Amino acid sequence: MLAFERHGTGEPLVLVHGVTHRRQAWYPVLDRLTPHREVFLVDLPGHGESPDLCTEGLALEECLRRSFRQFLDENGLQRPHVAGYSLGGRVALEAGAAGDARSVTALSPAGFWRTALEFAHTRGVFTAAARTVTRLGPRAENLARTRAGRELMYAMLMTHPLRVSQDAALGDIRAFRRAIPALYEILDAATPFTAAIPAEVPVLVAWAGRDFVLPRWQAGVARTQLPQARHEIMHGVGHVPMWDNPRLVADVLLRGSAHDASVAPLPLSAAPRRRRPLRVASA
Repeated sequence: MLAFERHGTGEPLVLVHGVTHRRQAWYPVLDRLTPHREVFLVDLPGHGESPDLCTEGLALEECLRRSFRQFLDENGLQRPHVAGYSLGGRVALEAGAAGDARSVTALSPAGFWRTALEFAHTRGVFTAAARTVTRLGPRAENLARTRAGRELMYAMLMTHPLRVSQDAALGDIRAFRRAIPALYEILDAATPFTAAIPAEVPVLVAWAGRDFVLPRWQAGVARTQLPQARHEIMHGVGHVPMWDNPRLVADVLLRGSAHDASVAPLPLSAAPRRRRPLRVASA
């Protein structure tokens, strides 16, 4: 059973994190979503507090698809709205193609390179990070405890690294260490996204304007691959945009999961200013 949290009221929206991250990556936007959606934050297999990734001979896409569908079934979720970033965006797109999502919102989703050479940059970013964290061992946690360390940790992921608190960064570095075995398996099995999403499933693809992990040129590939989708650029944010601009990301998620695909962005004043205590429903 995948670890998850459940918050808020409204139509269900499942949020899926990226590779080596964890469900808490969505905390910066959570309180902007919960007045409008029942939000499920889930840890992918091999990440966070979920069981290890075990493909059992299945292709990676099929393994993640089955695991995600089982999560939906266990929680009585019939075609919820699904959103994610990076690998989580790919999971959301696969859920849309499999008929498991009412709508799909994908933030800089994985799978829009065309050749192994084009994927080499992304592979190199994660491989270098994994080798560094492995070499440092427990000392890697020291990075989270200093401003300079957090700037180094998040340099490739966001434009405002120091907005991440020390506690959040410490949790992230521990999550990264835990996810390294899954990371190597995912990198080895990575393939471009080629599935067809039914026309009746609304899709919003929003690419980070300053994405150094899945570079912005891949947004053009996504536009060609998914011509029926809405495509946007999120200016001024990095690959993990929730800390960079919570209002922008929450707005994208709410519009992507709205009934009316042409709905305008919510007024910024509609977002709550203070966070309520988080309620963990299950883990």
